[in-house]
Amino acid sequence: MEMTFQPTLKKRPFIIAGPCSAETEEQVLETARGLAPQGIDLFRAGIWKPRTRPGEFEGVGTIGLGWLKKVKEETGLKVTTEVANTQHVFEALKYGIDVLWLGARTTVNPFSVQEVADALKGIDIPVLVKNPVNPDLKLWIGAIERIYKAGITRIAAIHRGFRIIVRRATAMCRAGRLRLN
Repeated sequence: MEMTFQPTLKKRPFIIAGPCSAETEEQVLETARGLAPQGIDLFRAGIWKPRTRPGEFEGVGTIGLGWLKKVKEETGLKVTTEVANTQHVFEALKYGIDVLWLGARTTVNPFSVQEVADALKGIDIPVLVKNPVNPDLKLWIGAIERIYKAGITRIAAIHRGFRIIVRRATAMCRAGRLRLN
């Protein structure tokens, strides 16, 4: 299966903005109202937030999808949120989410990515795939390929940096084992 890339030329970058976590309806709507006049292309808010340890805030869940629906209705902005499993996909689609987002923690798990890909078969929706937290290009490409093989053709790879590399490089520079010239 050959993947082709057809770039869209724009006069400015594609801008995605919004709260990392949707915490209250007021927070989400106030943020969207403030961003709408700025010309952003896509409003994002985390509804489900995967965390390493239990008991930490893991998002408001499905109730937040209603808030994103209100954002669309009130501002006309397109909306996106992160999904990590079949239930997330079905709930997001039910509320009219415009773009789905695979987060860094989901991207590293081929079983989770495949579950999302299977849920998306036959659905025409853009999907953003964030790079894994640790620098693993094969996992990232594998996630993109799984989504593509599900029939999704509007895919964007989102790179947000690799923190571990920066930490290691900084430590090595301080120890005199690496020079950045």
